[in-house]
Amino acid sequence: MSTFAAVVLFVGVLAYAVLGGADYGAGFWDLTAGGAERGRLPRRLVDQALAAVWEANHVWLIFCLVMLWTAFSPAFAAIMTTLYIPLGLAALGIVVRGSGFAFRKVLVRTEQQRVAGAAFATSSVLVPFFLGTVVGGIASGRVPTGGYGDPIRSWVNPTSLLGGTLAVLGCAFLAAVFLVAEARNRDEADLEDYFRRRAIGIAAVTGAVALAGIGILHADAPQLFSGLLGWGLPCVLASAACGLAALVLLPRAAPAPLRVLAVGAVATVVLGWGVAQYPQLLGTHLTVQQAAAPLPTLVTLTVVAAAALVLVVPATVLLFVLQQRRRLDSPH
Repeated sequence: MSTFAAVVLFVGVLAYAVLGGADYGAGFWDLTAGGAERGRLPRRLVDQALAAVWEANHVWLIFCLVMLWTAFSPAFAAIMTTLYIPLGLAALGIVVRGSGFAFRKVLVRTEQQRVAGAAFATSSVLVPFFLGTVVGGIASGRVPTGGYGDPIRSWVNPTSLLGGTLAVLGCAFLAAVFLVAEARNRDEADLEDYFRRRAIGIAAVTGAVALAGIGILHADAPQLFSGLLGWGLPCVLASAACGLAALVLLPRAAPAPLRVLAVGAVATVVLGWGVAQYPQLLGTHLTVQQAAAPLPTLVTLTVVAAAALVLVVPATVLLFVLQQRRRLDSPH
């Protein structure tokens, strides 16, 4: 039951990495679009792609927090008492990002719109970075079992900084491919070419950082490095294959296969981290079984999680179907 609960928790992590990651990546391209006139069309496409779905994706973050808190409370306490700085900054960024995205649509004065837009775009980069540093701190074993680890070095270290950087780049790649597909859906050839060039560029940067990260992990997180070269290696190779296939098919593939390949590239690398770390929950020293709640709690949580997924998954699928069919576009 403890392994099953861990799998359910990781499904939530994967869902948030993919769906939330695409949202954060769209904010990255909003931030780098340029001035008001130069960036008007790319930002319009970002708004159209996100408007109906961006808030819904946070349900997976809530799901992960509840699962971790209930099923693995010692690990939850250790993470929260050690990595509270990046987690707090990420939470603040989520609030600021949502406020900026909502208010820039209704504010009248140009300077106020710019402030709200900058808040949305900047937070879209900072939130995945801080969440990536949290993953790096956990994976490298810097969160002690009893909690209250070093509040700075637990997330300001080579593995965490690598994790934060790759999180930002991965989100940007995912969003660029999604936006190519969105532009193709809307028959906007100029925007399709605009985001295709950026997808290729960010893929090259991501690949270079990932290759440099091999040495970083070897020196700073040897257990994670060994796991990635062991059971996690097929996932890493699958991620590279999906990413390359997405780039090759960018000029001509239908939107749906492009999205599937981009999702595969991100999901499999996150899955590789989970496979490489298993059965450890806290990097090197606390296993899933050691951190698990008593059996009655796990059974009850499994039933509740199953009911939640039965409610959430069909509703989420319907939301995305309606969005892809442009049934939720604003008339204005």
